[in-house]
Amino acid sequence: MSERHSDVSTPLTAMASAWTNFAESAVKGATAANRAAFSAFTVDGYADAYDDDASEVEEVRDASIPSLAYEELDWTFERTVDAAADITVGDTVSFEKEIDEDDVRAFARASGDTNRLHLDDEFAAETRFGGRIAHGTLVSGLISAALARLPGLTIYLGQDLEFQGPVQIGDRVSATVEVLEDLGNRQYRLSTVVHDESSDEPVVDGEAVVLIDELPDE
Repeated sequence: MSERHSDVSTPLTAMASAWTNFAESAVKGATAANRAAFSAFTVDGYADAYDDDASEVEEVRDASIPSLAYEELDWTFERTVDAAADITVGDTVSFEKEIDEDDVRAFARASGDTNRLHLDDEFAAETRFGGRIAHGTLVSGLISAALARLPGLTIYLGQDLEFQGPVQIGDRVSATVEVLEDLGNRQYRLSTVVHDESSDEPVVDGEAVVLIDELPDE
């Protein structure tokens, strides 16, 4: 009985082993294909900024100016000056994007601000806002994005802010900075305004002081 069992189990074991090897190869092949597809939709060197799930990946492109690492396709910006040496009073930069669900949840995790007003629909519905809103600091962060699009390497030295209204999740928001004063030594004072394009209302107002260095040689 024991010998008969040994004779039968040998081909079954071989078959199971072959199937296991095939399955492992298939999984490895699928993983490699997924990684290749994922790479096709991301900028080299910046894939780690996104989730492994391809459905969560935003399509990105190479940066259009040398001060940026990459851009997403739905981001837009405009500026009136292209060289750091030419910056003068009256020059402006505007940056615009949608504040979406992924932005809010990523900011909550990165900052540690998990206030239920931003994350819990039922809780937020009972507040004065009637629903969830984006973090104020997340919204004002678009100012930093606009400053990063000034020519040269922009270094934040100071910022005064006044929050004037909430931004709903899914709203499209723009930040505009304008050079108000040349302070000397490559330092500038700028107005900083964030505007909710969805409601046509200003939501953040303030002023910033920045230092603009030359970009390092690559």
